[in-house]
Amino acid sequence: MTELQPYPFGLLVERIFDELDNADAIFSLPRKKFFLGDPGRDLSISFHRQRASSPLGPASGPQTQMAQNIVLSWLGGCRIIEFKTVQILDELKIPRPCIDMATVGYNIEWSQELKLEQSLHEYVKGMMLIEILKASGRLDLSPGFGDVIYDMSVGYDLKGIKSKPVQSFIKGIIDARQTIDHYKKEIPERFSHFRLIDFPPSISNSLTLSTFHGCPPDEIEQIVDYLLNHNQLNCVIKLNPTLLGEEQVNHLLHQQLGYGDIKVPTTAFEGDATWSQTKAFIERLQTTAEGLGLGFGIKVCNTLIVENHRDFFPASEKVMYLSGAPLHVLAVNLVEKIRHHFKDRIPISFSAGIDHINFSKSVALGLVPVTTCSDLLKTGGYSRTSRYFSRLQKEMKQLEVDDIDEFIIKAFGKGKQALKQCCPEAVDPRLAACLKALGGGQSLRLAAGEALLSNWVSEAKLLNTHSYAIETTSDPRYNAGNNSKPPHKVGSSLELFDCLTCDKCIPVCPNDANIILAIPSVALPVQHLTWKGGSWLVEEHEPIQLKMKHQIGNFTDFCNECGNCDVFCPEDDGPYLIKPRFFSSLENFNRYSGTDGFLILRSEISTIIHGRFNSIDYKVVVSDGKVIYSGPTFSINFQCDDPLQTVKGEAEGSVDLTYYEIMTAIRQAVLDTGKINYISALANQQR
Repeated sequence: MTELQPYPFGLLVERIFDELDNADAIFSLPRKKFFLGDPGRDLSISFHRQRASSPLGPASGPQTQMAQNIVLSWLGGCRIIEFKTVQILDELKIPRPCIDMATVGYNIEWSQELKLEQSLHEYVKGMMLIEILKASGRLDLSPGFGDVIYDMSVGYDLKGIKSKPVQSFIKGIIDARQTIDHYKKEIPERFSHFRLIDFPPSISNSLTLSTFHGCPPDEIEQIVDYLLNHNQLNCVIKLNPTLLGEEQVNHLLHQQLGYGDIKVPTTAFEGDATWSQTKAFIERLQTTAEGLGLGFGIKVCNTLIVENHRDFFPASEKVMYLSGAPLHVLAVNLVEKIRHHFKDRIPISFSAGIDHINFSKSVALGLVPVTTCSDLLKTGGYSRTSRYFSRLQKEMKQLEVDDIDEFIIKAFGKGKQALKQCCPEAVDPRLAACLKALGGGQSLRLAAGEALLSNWVSEAKLLNTHSYAIETTSDPRYNAGNNSKPPHKVGSSLELFDCLTCDKCIPVCPNDANIILAIPSVALPVQHLTWKGGSWLVEEHEPIQLKMKHQIGNFTDFCNECGNCDVFCPEDDGPYLIKPRFFSSLENFNRYSGTDGFLILRSEISTIIHGRFNSIDYKVVVSDGKVIYSGPTFSINFQCDDPLQTVKGEAEGSVDLTYYEIMTAIRQAVLDTGKINYISALANQQR
């Protein structure tokens, strides 16, 4: 099984601008799917007293663990980016596959798959790439749409968080100057002017604590108190949906939504913090934060632990974690419960089943940020966020509002009721002005003034939350019946070459690991050579006919074998396992000796391609028109343009030239077509 490997920073910089020039895309995301702001509307929000240009963020997860993922999230309009959770145990062996988005969404992966220092470097690289893009002038960013906030995420116990490695990570994010200086030197010479950018020395001053996977309830308060006092960080506690209680969770899942197959183990409720415990430590921690002049809030919510009743994950996994549509309903009901008790005193961020339909509704609840994960793992990947903003813009236009506060007041039609709760006196002179503005499409901010507007928004949040909890709980789109149909499968199995070429596997990979190979429709000869009687005899077989417009490949450094592309591929067996897989180094090629694939190396005088087929290694060296082709039982050489007539060498038995033809087609597709890919950049760097 391959593991994630960071990519050289300088090559990421080159990739961005070369791809913009040649394909009008960045990391396979077309420019037309970027969201770069709305010149006519202010979509900004405040998070810990800092401005972010939009309320959308990627949740801590697959979209925020590598530099290119972070850039893709930003290009999609995300402006509060929650880095993937890190912990002291940074060499976990997570079973594969680990993400099942066939219906509602399940996973068994739950924290960063890189080591702590690698994570720090990926997060710094992601920030720097975004700053480079902003400074480049190559994107039509709307004025004010460049403000981005980064949020750390850590777990899962006090001992681990106080440990030297985790504290070094936190300090390295708070003061990233040393790492920034390191990567400034890696910016390629042709982009040397970007070294002069004033990169933010502190990437983040906020942190979200993840409280699941065994985080002891009695330690939650101690952890946040430590982070507030010791690290001086604005803090958010990410809560579990089990706070609704076993009875309500099961009622919503089974009776209300119809997910009879989803079973939440009783132990999930027994091991988590109770509602009474949670209310108490929220009050105390908010007081502590206020005393320190820091921000404090809560996030709803973590995924929900459920029994593994499906056959997608390894049988060794007895539990898995629920996301998607049913979690959205649970989470909204939890927000309602929290606001019923705390009113609008506690800022709430949100992550649970967000998609293009409910994003604007969640924004109208005053949740900051509203983060998404599972939806971006579906067909289209990061490009799906463009629909989030299209719908939000459409609704804001219909309501004649220009900013998020005014949208909150008007979105659920509760503006008048909320206003009267702010202005109980009928003679209040502001009441008439605000009612006039509310009905006439005028500025609510100007009519109310900042103080009243703030109270008005708070009252609207509470009313909207109550309405939306009722609405979403009874909305059929969240029912099991509307979330039980898996992606269509055609019944055929993938092979190394040719498939339906639907290209769905490319955007559904959060790491951009699947790539297009520009191999044209061609017949690859199938020939066997045998040394007999002092000469080479050729045995011809039916050629391999490549019929499709291009082929699909996989870059192993970015592939953690999560299985998501297999879910959405119409054919069986998984592109990440069957399609040509590419390694970045000889070390990795040898390290994963049980994985078939290819490695392309280049020097001033030769090109070398290593290939592994059915666990057997082959090698082709091309230099000055000559080829050396070798395998376990042979080593032959010949001229590129006339192999059969110029072949020399030794062999035990016959030599199958098919592998040479395949390796040649792959070498040419990667190096000679001018198409931008991660493999050619690495190979060319070696020259």
